[in-house]
Amino acid sequence: MDTAPAPFIPPAPKPRSTPPSTLQMIRIVYRNPLELWGEPSYNEPWISVSGIGGPLVIANDPGLIRHVLVDNAKNYKMATVRQKILRPILRDGLLTAEGEVWKRSRKAMAPVFTPRHIFGFAQPMLKRTLAFAERYEGETGTVDIAHDMTMLTYDILAETLFSGEIAGEPGSFARQIDHLFETMGRVDPLDLLRAPDWLPRITRIRGRKTMAYFRRIVADTMAMRSARLAREPEAVPEDFLTLLLRAEGPNGLTRDEIEDNIITFIGAGHETTARALGWTLYCLSEAPWERAPIEAEIDAVLAREPDPTKWLDAMPLTRAAFEEALRLYPPAPSINREPVETDRYKDLEIRKGSQVLVMPWTVHRHRKHWEQPDAFMPSRFHPGNREKIDRYQYLPFGAGPRVCIGASFAMQEAIIALAILLSRFRFETVAETRPWPVQKLTTQPQGGLPMQVTRR
Repeated sequence: MDTAPAPFIPPAPKPRSTPPSTLQMIRIVYRNPLELWGEPSYNEPWISVSGIGGPLVIANDPGLIRHVLVDNAKNYKMATVRQKILRPILRDGLLTAEGEVWKRSRKAMAPVFTPRHIFGFAQPMLKRTLAFAERYEGETGTVDIAHDMTMLTYDILAETLFSGEIAGEPGSFARQIDHLFETMGRVDPLDLLRAPDWLPRITRIRGRKTMAYFRRIVADTMAMRSARLAREPEAVPEDFLTLLLRAEGPNGLTRDEIEDNIITFIGAGHETTARALGWTLYCLSEAPWERAPIEAEIDAVLAREPDPTKWLDAMPLTRAAFEEALRLYPPAPSINREPVETDRYKDLEIRKGSQVLVMPWTVHRHRKHWEQPDAFMPSRFHPGNREKIDRYQYLPFGAGPRVCIGASFAMQEAIIALAILLSRFRFETVAETRPWPVQKLTTQPQGGLPMQVTRR
């Protein structure tokens, strides 16, 4: 009698058994915040402590998470520490803007991400993925899948939201985005200590050249499109870039806000999907018993359904594997908030000025919410099981008013990419494949994902 194989346990830091000292904490947060959390973070509904930067609440209970992100969201602003990390990169982009600036930006972008527009992006997504897949034809060596997925999602972003008109060279872009997140995307110890902004942060000094590179790309991209708008307004594509430029004006976005939002989508918008795709291919390579039915599903759907807008609903097993990778390696591993006024949830007091951490990393691996939380088990997201998961225990795209505006875009993009890649190729780990999850804005595989690609 055959027995089912034991689930694959992908790499992750073990929960700490003892709290770190202040010096250890600063070192861990700088090196890799995912290694900071102890057993209580994976077992308790919430933790309220005095941290080095002041009062800290770690929220793991779905009810508390809903309270902070949805029910009483008006009382919570972006946490100061998070803003110190992200604002130097994104300034007033959608991820970091607040108040009226955020409302204007969200309103300006909403038309791009309606279901009608998302479906309209399916064919360009398919086109870019097919073109990308050509590079693996005849491939015999080892490739870094983490790098390649960054290139693929860049190609898709350029084609869909910018109609192929992003200035700069894609290979250089991929290298620079890695350097940007390696430097400016890290928590600086001075931020943890809430030191004044005039004190220089070494990480940001190292990232200035890269930041200037991105600002130059965006300035050139905007200049190209502005020239086309002036020259041939009727022939310009009504894409993300054009909609933002048309939103410029006294009641819309400023020129700087447009630039900030383009940087947000070029940088963070494609990076999150790239990381999730890489982790999915890695997990499937280590769990071939999960991969086999997914390959069969993809083959069957592609044989009968040419319309890529239908693939997301037609491939529940493929979607489940991607969602499980998002659970284990959430692209945005922490959501940080700060109460404007003192708040209360049940018997928990959340004092004004506290830092509230909603961490998908720990919530997604919480012992009270998930069976075998550290295992790669796509069946959790199969039809019939997916509906049993509490909305606020699974947060790959956040929740509430600031839920990721591009969630539907990312899901469609991921399924199209996985369908094409897995229908043609098999991705296998090699001796050098030893990824370690590290938090640098996104959950990245330290050392990349070297893998062997062969024709199926």
